[in-house]
Amino acid sequence: MSAAGTSARGLARRFGVGRSAMNRSSAPSGRRRRIRLAFAALAAVFVVFCLITARLFVWPTRGMPAHVSAVVMLAGPGDRLPVALQLVKEHRLPVLVVSQGQHGYGGPCPPTPSGVRLICFDPDPGNTRGEAEYIGRLARRYQWSSVVLVTTRSQDTRARMMVERCFGGSVYVVTAPLPAGSWPYQIVYEWGALFKAVFLYRAC
Repeated sequence: MSAAGTSARGLARRFGVGRSAMNRSSAPSGRRRRIRLAFAALAAVFVVFCLITARLFVWPTRGMPAHVSAVVMLAGPGDRLPVALQLVKEHRLPVLVVSQGQHGYGGPCPPTPSGVRLICFDPDPGNTRGEAEYIGRLARRYQWSSVVLVTTRSQDTRARMMVERCFGGSVYVVTAPLPAGSWPYQIVYEWGALFKAVFLYRAC
């Protein structure tokens, strides 16, 4: 090997030419690795978010015993009144409470079903919090030990939580069907409403 070639390589090593080229070649692979890790983390967060959403708003825990002190139909979307009336036909309650509200049902008080006491009311404020407060007052007045709420699956978690703040007895939920086209809006709405219920309006 010539002295000139040896001298050139020595100069390259001395001034870091070889190291710079190596660093340039390894930099893209390092960026790609960081990008892959970022995408993996985002994917994991998205999957967890979807699982939580499904548990809270799509497939919440439901069910009720054979008999309860009262059935309360909350106002809101979905065909709720037939579900409440079906529970009456099954003789599972002595009292039917209907929230007429300003959204959803919003109709006149239905005819009194045979064999039950019917109570219709307009919540104040006109939302789930107002309904929960009214249910708590009725429960204390009539000494109820349990209630079942008729609502939709998207509202199940929030409604149960808010009523439990105002009522010390057992709270169950039976759900009415919700139109498929309403699900995206209802899930977004319920996330916001649940945030307010947990962090902003904690008292009954």
